[in-house]
Amino acid sequence: MKDRITGHTVLTGLLGSPVAHSISPMMHNESFRQLGLDYAYLAFDVGTDNLKTAVEGLKVLGVRGFNLTMPDKNLMCTYCDKLSPAAELIGAVNTVVNDNGVLTGHTTDGIGYMEAARDAGYDLTGKTMTLLGGGGAATAICVQAALDGLKEIRVFNIKDQFYGRLEKLTANITARTSCKVTLHDLSDERALYDSIETSDILTNGTSVGMAPNTDACLIKNTDVFRKELIVSDVIYNPEQTKLLKLASEKGCPTFNGLYMLLYQGAAAFKIWTGQDMPVDIIKEKYFTR
Repeated sequence: MKDRITGHTVLTGLLGSPVAHSISPMMHNESFRQLGLDYAYLAFDVGTDNLKTAVEGLKVLGVRGFNLTMPDKNLMCTYCDKLSPAAELIGAVNTVVNDNGVLTGHTTDGIGYMEAARDAGYDLTGKTMTLLGGGGAATAICVQAALDGLKEIRVFNIKDQFYGRLEKLTANITARTSCKVTLHDLSDERALYDSIETSDILTNGTSVGMAPNTDACLIKNTDVFRKELIVSDVIYNPEQTKLLKLASEKGCPTFNGLYMLLYQGAAAFKIWTGQDMPVDIIKEKYFTR
């Protein structure tokens, strides 16, 4: 790293909490090295309480751009000067680009998830999904999955202060795409299990099960895990969440959020640099199943 840091080095990075586990600095810095770009990527542990101050500082420093992870994705929308159509629809941002002081927010999580599903060998076109969660990652997946041709998506979320916004969002996605999207109360276990039983894929779009709380799982009744049900999780730390472990034990095909991270990162890399991330090299060096 130090051999290529110069007075012209362009800074990019990651904001969120926690971030120490993130593989993003390694994948981006190796990509910069592979392409001979004078860029660097660092991770900063910043929660929502300090996000505004951090963003103002990065803007003053002239950073080229940065990623957002939990819990900062929704709040970041209010600090952007512009939003991409998808980010505006979702109300969440995971990638920001700085063009001469103008911050534009994008969402690449959904792109990353759908590409990860294809990478795992699953064509979800015309399929039905049960999606757990209504935060930044989950809504990004919902929008992109609808745009990519899923037939139906049933979103299950707790009835919190954002539930009304989710009702509007799901109705809007249904109106703008050919996918039927409905919202349900996560506490309604009967509705949840009925949905899973008639779905092709179950996706956890929440942080439940993420380290250090690795024993947490939203699905209590493992009888819903039938062998033809694909089960996926946006979490990649741990590599196998309790949800994926329980599903695997029942014979379900599974995949985690590791390749989602790879492909959403590749999309962000393109936004910042205008070049394609050397995905094959990065996958071989840092990503394993």
